[in-house]
Amino acid sequence: MSTGSTKSSNRKEASDVARNTSQASAIAQPAQTDSPEISARVWWIASIGILAVAAFVRLYALELKPLHHDEGVNGFFLTTLYREGVYHYDPSNYHGPTLYYFALVITKLKAFLFGEPGLSTIAVRLVPALFGIATVWLALCLRRHIGAIGALAAAALIALSPGHVYVSRYFIHEAQFVFFTLAIAVAALRYRETTDPFYLVLASISAALLFATKETALISVAVLGLAWAVAVVYLKLVNRRARVPWEQKRASERRSKKRRAPQTEQLSITEKFGGWTNIAMMSSIALALFVVVNILFYSSFFTYSEGIAGAIDSFKIWAQTGTKEHGHPWHTYLRWLMQEEAPLLLLGVAGSLLALVLRKHRFAIFAGAWAFGMLAAYSLIPYKTPWLMLNFTVPMAIISGYAVNEIYHWGAGRLQARAIALAVILAATSVCAVQTVKLNFFHYDNDKYPYVYAHTYREFLPLLDEIDRLANLAGTGKQTGITITAPEYWPMPWYLRDYPKAGFWGRIAATQEPIVIGSSNQEAELGAMLGDRYLRLNSYPLRPGVILILYARRDLAGL
Repeated sequence: MSTGSTKSSNRKEASDVARNTSQASAIAQPAQTDSPEISARVWWIASIGILAVAAFVRLYALELKPLHHDEGVNGFFLTTLYREGVYHYDPSNYHGPTLYYFALVITKLKAFLFGEPGLSTIAVRLVPALFGIATVWLALCLRRHIGAIGALAAAALIALSPGHVYVSRYFIHEAQFVFFTLAIAVAALRYRETTDPFYLVLASISAALLFATKETALISVAVLGLAWAVAVVYLKLVNRRARVPWEQKRASERRSKKRRAPQTEQLSITEKFGGWTNIAMMSSIALALFVVVNILFYSSFFTYSEGIAGAIDSFKIWAQTGTKEHGHPWHTYLRWLMQEEAPLLLLGVAGSLLALVLRKHRFAIFAGAWAFGMLAAYSLIPYKTPWLMLNFTVPMAIISGYAVNEIYHWGAGRLQARAIALAVILAATSVCAVQTVKLNFFHYDNDKYPYVYAHTYREFLPLLDEIDRLANLAGTGKQTGITITAPEYWPMPWYLRDYPKAGFWGRIAATQEPIVIGSSNQEAELGAMLGDRYLRLNSYPLRPGVILILYARRDLAGL
């Protein structure tokens, strides 16, 4: 017969078990999404509005800023692929082939639909711009995990991030690389929730395209895996007593529970995914897809087998590059973040701390570990360029969205909490919007801004107009011969792609061509060689430390 004290103790223990079980269950639950303030209609209107803004700032005047050195190199590879149907992966270039094949589709489609040359600055930059917009869409797909308000906030922050917009208007690999990284996370989450093989296939293809885009995929996959492990281990450690309160009853019962609980949990997971046989089969299919996609791209669709071996060599080459060029102190990214992405950094820190303290949502802890794990990984590598920051600013935007969502629902969604959350996201997006407009449409070649990294000056573009004018005066048009003796000339090959007689010597060479372009460092020697036969017309700054000099032959008509 139980005494009153025993009944009280049993009731208390049952209450503790129920409460702790509820807490443990909440860990695996997505963030709160159902709110009377966010109806389906409002959600769709807000989502479409954010995507429209993202599209506008990425597509408007896409040709405004001149191409960067790296864009010119990528444009050269694309031009060869477009005109000759040839692309051979070279590990010394150490970036993957996907960018060129995606751009090939856009340029060929443009030529087919509009009957005009497919190669243009707008056409090639459309590829990263579309991937940038798609990344905003992927953030909206996280509604179940960071809440409706959180997903909208994260999408808005990515849409207006000055760096994400800037790099999305760059014909380089980073915009699509970050898209594939986020796509892996989103597809893996959906597969875990639904066990639908379709999402496993998407995750596998996304991972394959990630590796076929850049060799730094190793860093991204490693950090994603570590972030997941951090989330799982952290929650197990801080909730150990909450999950097994009955262990305090008897030592023998405790040992029994410890033996049974892991087996039950493991069994439920294997059963959820159809048992070990099905798991092995699906894993094999995913691995096969990963391998096939990489072979397709690196072998140039089975036309260049050496590219497969080159893909493996690229990791060694990249490791050497990471210690030699573009070296910066470890804290450089923090300084750049505070200058250009302060709202993402500050809200990202707040969201990560909230996730750790509240320990309600595994994904939030994962996102925080992902964001700051990426920041730590890239900070430890001496090689630093501003476009690499997208690898941690995008997950920072996601965990920032989680922070806004938690503030919004603080105290069961009180009016004051909602007002604070809306004020926070309004302030953050306003700062981002102002910085985005200034950087992308006014100061896009001002190297005082971190994202403007050895960029081509706008004053370079009149040189191209002058070349066209001289070619027309000569009466030979695009067939006019041009000698470029300057050792630094990128992205000029892209802009002179329709001049088949343009020769990029990179050194002083005897010439009879009507147009000669040298560097300011060559001026004395070049002037002596050209003599009175040529007239020095003007100088044009290419980028910091590089000035080009234009010469024209005196017998050229109009001089």
